[in-house]
Amino acid sequence: SNGIDRKIAHRHKTNVLPCVPICGEGVMAHSIIIGPGGHWSGVVPRREALTIVDLKGGQGVDFLCYNADQPEERYHAPNTLKAALTLKLTTGHLLYSDDARPIFTITEDTFGGHDTIGGCCSEVSNEMLYGVKGTTGCRENFLRGLESFGLGRRDIVPNINFFCDVPVNKSRVLSDTVFVPSKAKVGALVTLRAEMNALAVISNCPQVNNPCNHGNPTEIEIRITASI
Repeated sequence: SNGIDRKIAHRHKTNVLPCVPICGEGVMAHSIIIGPGGHWSGVVPRREALTIVDLKGGQGVDFLCYNADQPEERYHAPNTLKAALTLKLTTGHLLYSDDARPIFTITEDTFGGHDTIGGCCSEVSNEMLYGVKGTTGCRENFLRGLESFGLGRRDIVPNINFFCDVPVNKSRVLSDTVFVPSKAKVGALVTLRAEMNALAVISNCPQVNNPCNHGNPTEIEIRITASI
């Protein structure tokens, strides 16, 4: 044992289904379906893989990660982008921590070019940007997921947005909507290999006020895979 509780811990809304074991050649996986606006958090042991699947296409997924053994070490966008030499992450890129150590490696990506600068939506930013009050955003989902592991507001850092596009034009100006409609196809996926015991926190984005989810948030699947 690596000292990590092998049960995949998750705290969630009622629109998240229980883990379902899946057996395949050389692997054992757990599959979790997360409904629109749902969230999940859990520990991915070192060398195991986390796969996020956009089941219906066009759905944004907000993502944070931490060293599960010492969560004060967490995802660091500047280190990640400087190492990648790009604002958009894909296969072969590493997600670095603030200690300049890899937390995850992207080993497979059928989307290509995941956003790193748009950040997460929130109740307060929805009011600021769109004049909409009383909504739940990815920030609130992050807080719920982090709470399960004794973490909170001060532990939220700039996140990755899988299957999202925030274009920057040649004049270095963002789109009027910041996010543009996701081009993720049905079944688009990204797989991350844990390079340490990693805490992953995922929000299946509920945003309907900008075009990132085409105004219609849909479900995603999460798979945790280990060689057997």
